[in-house]
Amino acid sequence: MNKTDNKQNNPAPAKVISTLNKGMHPRNLHNAGYDFEALIDCYRELKPFVSPNDFGNLSIDYSSPSAVKALNTALLKYHYGIDCWDIPQGFLCPPIPGRADYIHHIADLLAVKKSSKSQIPKGNKINALDIGTGANAIYPLLGTQSYGWQFVGSDVDPVSIENALQIFALNPKVSRKFSCRLQNNPQHVFNGIINKGDRFDVTLCNPPFHASLAEANAGTTRKLTNLAANRAAKSGKKETKKSTNTETAVLNFGGQKAELWCDGGEKQFLSNMISESQMFASQCLWFTTLVSKKENLNLAQAMLQKAKACEVKVIEMHQGNKITRILAWTFLTVEQQLLWQKYRELR
Repeated sequence: MNKTDNKQNNPAPAKVISTLNKGMHPRNLHNAGYDFEALIDCYRELKPFVSPNDFGNLSIDYSSPSAVKALNTALLKYHYGIDCWDIPQGFLCPPIPGRADYIHHIADLLAVKKSSKSQIPKGNKINALDIGTGANAIYPLLGTQSYGWQFVGSDVDPVSIENALQIFALNPKVSRKFSCRLQNNPQHVFNGIINKGDRFDVTLCNPPFHASLAEANAGTTRKLTNLAANRAAKSGKKETKKSTNTETAVLNFGGQKAELWCDGGEKQFLSNMISESQMFASQCLWFTTLVSKKENLNLAQAMLQKAKACEVKVIEMHQGNKITRILAWTFLTVEQQLLWQKYRELR
């Protein structure tokens, strides 16, 4: 398969297919919520952060960076067998259930049709590229432990790369399933990362959503204020100064520049990603990314139509009232996709 052949076989723009998902993925281990007693048994350091909420159920203060970090450490240890996980102070601490949903939907995207059933590909024959892997390396950790895939991570921040590599080095079960590449140009996405001869079954990305530090902090403030308001509404109590004091949490909740914001924000990042993806059309089966803002999704779809992607999919993931969208596209025809799968099975 080469770029020239692909253009000849693809004269018409793709039709966008939307998939609506009304809850977490059925294979998501966190569908039933958190078993805090089991998590504490597995990771004792979580215990000081757990207490009954206003309904008598065990919970944590989700506006506390330390509590969220302890919860993540426990979840990774209990559900995914990751014994050593840590991030530097001030770096992004991601919510694991939503990240796991992304991985499971990608697995469905890669499913191979066999007779009347679909088979989820597992094992190290699947090679995934995580753009902006971050210091937490959460997608490679979930992908390797859920499906046994191989991952390459990329990031513009050397500290993030060093920490991600250290996490895998400290967990021998997955240490050989991950490598990392430094992106030297923050304006580039795939350029400088995908090398000649590379073949990736899927790329994934959680883009920086904001256009500036001020915008990122404002978004975090809104999120934490909403958390406090929801707690107050459920308990029937008025918000107190303590419950709405978000300044410290905004400064410490986590996220460096490359993790939260970039010049031009999500809109510009998506534009760069789609433009560069055409250059590596024959080296990647599926390109995917999260899209936060609906208006940016419409723009990205228009760009993909213009770029003559063969197939475009939009998958909506629902967690409570929050909607997150996965945008997926490929420049390979159906016939080329089948050839890719056959070649993968022969490797």
